[in-house]
Amino acid sequence: MTNSITDNQSYVPAHLAIEAMRDNGYKNTAYAVAELIDNSIQANANYVQIICKEKEVAGTNRTLLKLHQLAVLDNGEGMPSDVLQLCLQFGNGTRLERNKRTGIGRFGMGLPASSISQCKRVDVWSWQDGVENALHTYLDIDEVKNRHIHEMPAPTKKEIPAIWLEQGVTFEKTGTLVVWSELDRFMWSKGQTLITHSELIIGRMYRKFLNDNSLKIDFTTINETRLSDGPNHHFALPNDPLYLMAKTSCPEPYNNKPMFEPAFGIENYEKEFNVSYNGENHPIYVRFSHATDEARNGINTGAKPYGKHANSNLGISIIRAGRELDMDITLVNSYDPVERWWGIEVEFPPALDELMGVSNNKQSARNFSDVLAMMDNLKKEQEKGVTLLDIIEQYKEEGDPRTPLIEICDFINRQLVLIRKIIKNQNQGSRSTVTSIKNEKVEKQATEITNQRKELGFIGSSDADEIKPPEQRKEEITETLIASGVDNENAQIVAEHSVTHNSKFNFIENAFEGNAFFTVRTKGGAINVILNKDHPAFENLLEVLDEDCTDNNASKLKERLEKASLGIKLLLAAWARYEDETPDGIRRDQVQVVREDWGKYAKQFLRFEK
Repeated sequence: MTNSITDNQSYVPAHLAIEAMRDNGYKNTAYAVAELIDNSIQANANYVQIICKEKEVAGTNRTLLKLHQLAVLDNGEGMPSDVLQLCLQFGNGTRLERNKRTGIGRFGMGLPASSISQCKRVDVWSWQDGVENALHTYLDIDEVKNRHIHEMPAPTKKEIPAIWLEQGVTFEKTGTLVVWSELDRFMWSKGQTLITHSELIIGRMYRKFLNDNSLKIDFTTINETRLSDGPNHHFALPNDPLYLMAKTSCPEPYNNKPMFEPAFGIENYEKEFNVSYNGENHPIYVRFSHATDEARNGINTGAKPYGKHANSNLGISIIRAGRELDMDITLVNSYDPVERWWGIEVEFPPALDELMGVSNNKQSARNFSDVLAMMDNLKKEQEKGVTLLDIIEQYKEEGDPRTPLIEICDFINRQLVLIRKIIKNQNQGSRSTVTSIKNEKVEKQATEITNQRKELGFIGSSDADEIKPPEQRKEEITETLIASGVDNENAQIVAEHSVTHNSKFNFIENAFEGNAFFTVRTKGGAINVILNKDHPAFENLLEVLDEDCTDNNASKLKERLEKASLGIKLLLAAWARYEDETPDGIRRDQVQVVREDWGKYAKQFLRFEK
């Protein structure tokens, strides 16, 4: 029996596996670069430089800049020869044992996995006593695939290429330089494009390090064709999804002050859960915030630059060892534009990686997300009288390893309900809700036509609620309108009018965020059509015709009618363009069917009495 193993006998033939391993699930280039930053932080670096080296290439009509290489330089402790030889080996890290999980690294996959997900060659230089003593190793995918190399090469002393040394890039006594070449899988082809898209993500991932000044991240671009121009530097700013930090990447006026406040007005509000796992106790911290009244003050604040910035940070930020893994959107109501105005952060130590279900590319916490997704079912169980303790005991008996997370996720879900109510009640004073009573004639005709359709057997989802007691119907309509941003007083007026007059339809004018011209909410047997006062269609169609015209000025009346006519045609043009841009196939056919069906309804509803 021999101890030698040929490539054909190996469980994982390297020349075949290396290409498959390139598809290792990194969301984009920014997440792959983050793995290198993790290594820098683990090596106690306080300065990380992300260097985009571009060169000019001939395009069809003009010269273009194209990203040629990407490098990450740090001033960390550097690696000795034995560690450097292992750094590009998959799964062979220095912190695999549980008792060594004290920092941001762990899996021994970050450097090689992230590198080959983006490029075909990675070179690593590291030094512990001056850059002139740098040792070098590398991984070349083509060499592995072509069987030119079968094992990690021993590090050798090799000079760092002059372009990195001469372009104002700072090399300290210790550090590491990682260079990606042959960038065949980069999402972005230009250095500035990469920086623009990466800064938001990387600034959010490392916000805690950036905020306390323990780390600087320098995005640098170098034009290889015009070296005399020198490098361009841009330092990353924290991107705080809780918006409690003062100096961040959030647009003015919240670039120098917090846009949110701690939930419920409690300073430094957080909840600590002591979790027992593998015989040890570890803390998990949950923090909440929501927008200040100032940030919500005004009309359609979600469309302002800072509102759009908040919309790019939707979800629950999951933090491991001070570094964000993921923005989990499980509990986000994607249809509701006000979701951008709350923030939640969950922070845990690396010792709870298995409990949280941390992926080896550090992009998610699967178990935590799975338990969040269970909250709707748990809520239904609780409504049946089953207590949370009963549910937890049941999961314990079944041996579910996620059991310790149930209480935490239930707490988050319940607090989020309260925070959403606070957000809904903000800014109502400036929204100037108008009740539907002035639309009584429209509602009466729409109700009569709907009743005719019901007699013909056409039943809607709202019809079942018509048999409920009047007071219950009023309460349900009121609650629905309040949840949609209508103030309490007007909601009660509309509900009273709707039930008393047996009106199937209610038209309410109210400002709300988002692109929709109107929204429909059915409850209490009524169909509530809420018209968005902030939408241009409202101003150019409804408001222009509803204005008082007491001076009998014919020219003004003509002007108003022309404006309304133009508005209707532009609204139809918007639909036509939407249909035009819809790809051929089933979806386009469905859009055309919707247009045809809506036309049938409109034909019946628009038969005015003579």
